[in-house]
Amino acid sequence: LDDQHDVIERHTQSGLELLERYVKFVRERAEIEQTYAKQLRSLSKKYSRRVDSTLINQQSFQDVLNQLNDYAAQREQLSENMTLNICVELSRNLQEMRQERKNHLCEVKKAQQNLESSFKLLETSKKRFEKEWREAEKANQQTERVQQEVSATKADVEKAKQNTHLRVHLADECKNEYASQLQRYNQEQSSFYHSEIPSAYKKLQEMEERQIRLLADGYVQFSETEKNLLPDINKCLDAIISTGRSINEKQETLALIEQYRSGAAPPADVEFEDYSQGVKAAASDNTTTHLPKVRIKQLFHKKNKVLTHTHTQPSAADLSRLPPDQRRRRLQEKIDDIQKELQRETEQSEALMKMKGVYEQNSQLGDPSSLQPQITQTAHDIARLRGELNKYQVQLAEAGGGTLQHYPASSEYITVLSDPSVSPSENIYEYEFDEDFDIDVPIGQCTALYDFDGGSEGAMSMQVGEQLSLMQEDQGDGWVRVQRASGHVGYVPASYIQII
Repeated sequence: LDDQHDVIERHTQSGLELLERYVKFVRERAEIEQTYAKQLRSLSKKYSRRVDSTLINQQSFQDVLNQLNDYAAQREQLSENMTLNICVELSRNLQEMRQERKNHLCEVKKAQQNLESSFKLLETSKKRFEKEWREAEKANQQTERVQQEVSATKADVEKAKQNTHLRVHLADECKNEYASQLQRYNQEQSSFYHSEIPSAYKKLQEMEERQIRLLADGYVQFSETEKNLLPDINKCLDAIISTGRSINEKQETLALIEQYRSGAAPPADVEFEDYSQGVKAAASDNTTTHLPKVRIKQLFHKKNKVLTHTHTQPSAADLSRLPPDQRRRRLQEKIDDIQKELQRETEQSEALMKMKGVYEQNSQLGDPSSLQPQITQTAHDIARLRGELNKYQVQLAEAGGGTLQHYPASSEYITVLSDPSVSPSENIYEYEFDEDFDIDVPIGQCTALYDFDGGSEGAMSMQVGEQLSLMQEDQGDGWVRVQRASGHVGYVPASYIQII
């Protein structure tokens, strides 16, 4: 490889760069482990709380969080070991090998420069020898011409001979110098190719082998560092498994019973107390309460006055922008939540009505009028929830996710809403009972942006580009009331039209 110096230089440089890349890789892996451990500690702290209960079930979760802290400590130890045992050690060796490589390359370069300098001296001595030899030949020829000339004196001949002798002597000296410089150059060249260069390349080869071995050992150490911590990590995981398996649900419930058992005897049966003696019968039990004729439509008409309610109705306008599958799923979730809340309110209303009946039969137990605000509020909540349920079911039916079920306001809630004993401040709705139907007047014009089949109850179909009269704006439920030129009135989605 004497003539492949550039190849050797590039190869040794690439080997050191590979070692440097591996050091950076291990350092970033250690940072990942450190970040992971920090996040585990934050997670454990987030869900940790002080538990005073003696029940194993309450303490077990805290034990799991404690083991998670120990697990995080092992990950931190792994990060530290990787940094100290691999990154620091390899970085130090990498710095030393960079300097060693630089010194070896400098040795090669210096040997090349010395050989080049010696070759220049050889060329110089060679040119001088050639020049002096030519001058000696010219002097010899000049001496011969002087000797052949008839007019030349003895002094001229002697002078020419001395000049020739001097030139020959200088040429011999240059010849000897050239021969000496040639011998010296040949020795240096032989030493350069057979001693200096092989020695420097041998050192570079040894350095390259050490670099390869360090890299290979780094691969092994990378794995062994984590492998050595696996027993401690497995201990944390085994402790969590042991915690879960040590819980006995039956013992937990029995321990709770023993802890809170009071030992008190159940109360005796309540005896009947008759307060009806001496009480006159009611004048008439056949009186029929006539409710005013209320059109259900008026309950939700825009002209009826609606006061502020403490419950904020959820808006579903953003659901129309969702994909069909996701929209149906979200609508079904809202319907399920409203049905659960409606079931609770209905049960509460039935309980209040039964309690009111008991109070009316026996005033000693309580005042029936004290329950009226709760009954009224419950009735309003049920009416509101049924309205929301109808609205979401209409949207779900339009999205192709179910069938429409209309929940009209029942007579008992109309009775509560129209009860004269309820003060106006307790009512949510106030009604206007007109003998004649109201005359709807268009409040604007609109254009249909999309086709709508109007398959649900109260809805109206429309075609793209159809001109319609706007009878009622969106009240927050995503629907508007429109009218065709033929007089047909119905509801369409607010997002399907454009107001002109």
